[in-house]
Amino acid sequence: MSQRIAVLSALAWVLVAVSPLAALAADEVNVSRGVTLPGPGLAVHGFDVVAYFTQGRPTPGSAEHSVAHEGATYRFASAEHLEAFEADPERYVPAYGGFCAYGVSVGKKFDGDPRLWRIEAGRLYLNLNEQIQETWLEDVDGNIEKADAQWRRIAKTRVADL
Repeated sequence: MSQRIAVLSALAWVLVAVSPLAALAADEVNVSRGVTLPGPGLAVHGFDVVAYFTQGRPTPGSAEHSVAHEGATYRFASAEHLEAFEADPERYVPAYGGFCAYGVSVGKKFDGDPRLWRIEAGRLYLNLNEQIQETWLEDVDGNIEKADAQWRRIAKTRVADL
């Protein structure tokens, strides 16, 4: 129980620390804004979402291979990855719009770190930091169930309103 309290305390602290950044996130997709990109913000901090499935690791994408999809710009390491994404984007977009999977399970939208990831049942999940990822991994199925229920409630809620 004390570990859960520590995790929730850490989440509260992070919310205060990143609230100016969180306010910049999109309602349903977590994006980095303002970096010099015209148009939709950058999804998954510019990492190639297809590479998690094909290479089993986070791989930076390139502006040369990018596409806008549902309010976010996705970048890819190769033209082949871009083509795979365009053929079936729902297979590759991260769960919960790229927000932290554990954060969503407790009704919040925190930044998802592309280096803290897991593919579960064919879906890409990101988490905020290593401590949160460890907590999420303690009960992956239970946390996904909670997050799925919360996401139906918060998906269209602005980050600043949570």
